[in-house]
Amino acid sequence: MADTTITPAGEHADIIEAAGHPVGGGLIKPGYDPRLTNEDLAPLRKQSWGSYNIFAFWMSDVHSVGGYVTAGSLFALGLSSWQVLVALVVGITIVYFFCNLVARPSQVTGVPYPVINRSAFGVLGANVPAIIRGLIAVAWYGIQTYLASAALDVVILKLFPSLMPYADVNQYGFLGLPLLGWCTYALLWVLQAAVFWTGMETIRRFIDFCGPAVYVVMFLLCGYLIWKAGFGGIDLSLGDVKYHGWDALPIMLGAIALVVSYFSGPMLNFGDFSRYGKSFGAVKRGNLLGLPVNFLVFSLLVVITASLTIPVFGELITDPVATVSRIDSTFAIVLGALTFTIATIGINIVANFISPAFDFSNVSPQRISWRAGGMIAAVGSVLITPWNLYNNPDVIHYTLETLGAFIGPLFGVLIADFYLIRKQQVDVDDMFTMSPQGRYWYKKGYNPAAVLATAVGAVIAMIPVLWTGGPGMHTIAQYSWFIGCGLGFAVYHLLVPVYKVRELSRVA
Repeated sequence: MADTTITPAGEHADIIEAAGHPVGGGLIKPGYDPRLTNEDLAPLRKQSWGSYNIFAFWMSDVHSVGGYVTAGSLFALGLSSWQVLVALVVGITIVYFFCNLVARPSQVTGVPYPVINRSAFGVLGANVPAIIRGLIAVAWYGIQTYLASAALDVVILKLFPSLMPYADVNQYGFLGLPLLGWCTYALLWVLQAAVFWTGMETIRRFIDFCGPAVYVVMFLLCGYLIWKAGFGGIDLSLGDVKYHGWDALPIMLGAIALVVSYFSGPMLNFGDFSRYGKSFGAVKRGNLLGLPVNFLVFSLLVVITASLTIPVFGELITDPVATVSRIDSTFAIVLGALTFTIATIGINIVANFISPAFDFSNVSPQRISWRAGGMIAAVGSVLITPWNLYNNPDVIHYTLETLGAFIGPLFGVLIADFYLIRKQQVDVDDMFTMSPQGRYWYKKGYNPAAVLATAVGAVIAMIPVLWTGGPGMHTIAQYSWFIGCGLGFAVYHLLVPVYKVRELSRVA
C-alpha cells in the first residue's frame, strides 16, 4: 500500500467503465468495498472550483437574514465601534485559519468530510462524526428555512394585509405554525429541494449568484438610507459605550467566540466544498477573500445600514427585511425580500443541506445516495417543527452552546490526526476497504482513541452549558467550541500511543 493522495482525474476511467462501474463525479476503483463506496463519496475525477467559487461560497454563507442580525447585535454590546470591529476581524481570522486547516485533507484527496474522517475514526467509526454533524445540520436547516419563511411572511402581509388572519396561529394554526407560515415554509422547502436535486454544479452556480446579489441590494438599501438621512446620520456605535480599556476585553473575547461558534458548523464540514477546489492555493485565496475581507465589508455595511434606520425610521432596526418593508415602494419591498429570501436559501443549502447529504450517505452508501441523504435531512427538518424551537429562547441558547460542545471535539480530533499523527499522509484507497490489512480498519470498526477523545471533549464542554447556576458557568459556556476542540485535540494525541494508532499510520 502506498501513501497516496487523489488519483489524477480520469487516469483509470477506461478501467472503471470496462469493469462495469459507474463513472460520475467520483472515481470508483476496482477493489473499493461497495459497503463504503458510491459515486458521491468516491474521490473526485475532476476538481474545477476556483478562488471565486470559494469566495462566493462564503458570501452565501455570510449574507443571510440571521447573519445580518447577528453582526448587527454585536454593535449593541456596549463596546465602541473599533472594539467591535477588532473582535469581528479577530474572530473571522480564527475561522479563516481553521478553515484552511480542515480544507487541506479533503482538497488533496478529493473526498468529502465523512470520508476523510475514516482516517481518524476508522472506516466504520467515521459514522460517529457524520451522524453528529448530520443531525445538527438537520435542526439548523429547519430553523433557517423557518427564518426565511418568516421574512417572506412580513412582505406578503405588507402587500396583502387581508391575509393577516391566516398569519394568526390561534385562528388558523397547526402544530404551532399559522396557515400562512405553513404555505411559505412549504414553498421554500420545495425550492431548496429543487435546487439541491439538480446537483452540485447547479448549487455552485446558485451560490455564485446569491452572495453578490445581496451585496447589490444592501448597497442600494444603504444608499437609499443615506439619501434620506444624509452622511451625518451614520453612527458606527449602535448603543451606549459601557466598557472601556481592559474592562472591554471579556466582552470582546465573548464576541470573538460568538463569531467562531456561528461558523463552527460549515467550518467543520468545509471539506465537502474544498474537495472541489482545483488547488489548495485556490481554496486559500477564496477563503481569504470570503472570510476576512468579505466579512469586514459585510460588518461595516451592516452597522452603517442599521445606524441609518434610527434617523430615518425613528428606531434601531437590525433585520434587513424589516428595514426593506418600511420603504414606501412596493417594488423595493418585493426586490429586497426576494433577494434576502434567495440568500437565505443559499446559506441553508450550503451550510445545512449538503452536509447531511454526504453524512447520511456515508452510513449506507449503497442504499443512501447523496440526493437521498439530503431528502432525509429535508423531511427531518419538518418533523422537528423548528418554529417551536425558535420560539423558545432557552432552547436556542442551549442549542448554540451544545453545537459548539459537540462540533469542537470532532474538529480537534480530525486536525490532530491529519497533521500530527498522519503527517499529512493519507492512503485514499484504504479509506474504501474493509480489509484487516487496511490502515483505517479496526477490530470493532472504529478507532477507540478518536471516539473517546470526542466523548471526553463533548462531555466536559457541556458541563458549563448544563450547569448554568455554577460560578462563572454562563460565561464559560460561550467558549464551549474552544473547550471541546482543545480537549478533543489533546486527548486524542495522548491516546494515540495507548491504542497504537501510530502503527496503523505506518508508511508502507
